[in-house]
Amino acid sequence: MNLSAPHVQDIDPKEVVYVSFVGNYIGNTSVFEKLFGTLCGWAGDKQLFGPETRLLSAYYDDPDTTPPEELRVDVCMTIPPGIEIPLDGEIQRQTLPGGKYAVMQAELTGPEEYSPAWYAIAGWINENNLELDLSRPGYEIYLNSPDEDPEKLHRVEICLALK
Repeated sequence: MNLSAPHVQDIDPKEVVYVSFVGNYIGNTSVFEKLFGTLCGWAGDKQLFGPETRLLSAYYDDPDTTPPEELRVDVCMTIPPGIEIPLDGEIQRQTLPGGKYAVMQAELTGPEEYSPAWYAIAGWINENNLELDLSRPGYEIYLNSPDEDPEKLHRVEICLALK
């Protein structure tokens, strides 16, 4: 695991299409495989992938205080603002909020390193006397596809909302 030094940054709102999941996703890679498969299959059929497209996950709950069966996550894909997209089935559309965030880039060797990376940025927030804003989701913005990475690394930006 390789982590950059966290910093505070303003993030713009993001227009996305997404699929939702409620339940215990901690350590459950099959949940994310299914969600990404659904979203990417739908978007691929509609030729929505472009050079500016970003995949991300939006997390709405603190896994340390929320019962596992109540955890909520949206797996998202950015879309150009104002584009008309016919939605169907599980695919929804929303604008994810922007604002002030603690941001840290991470290079992870596998799914088991995501939780330690989240704890690292949370620890930095506490050490710097910053306060989380739990009214806005935290994000994982995926910077690559691990399957296509020569080292199979998960390159991700972790963003936690701040007051």
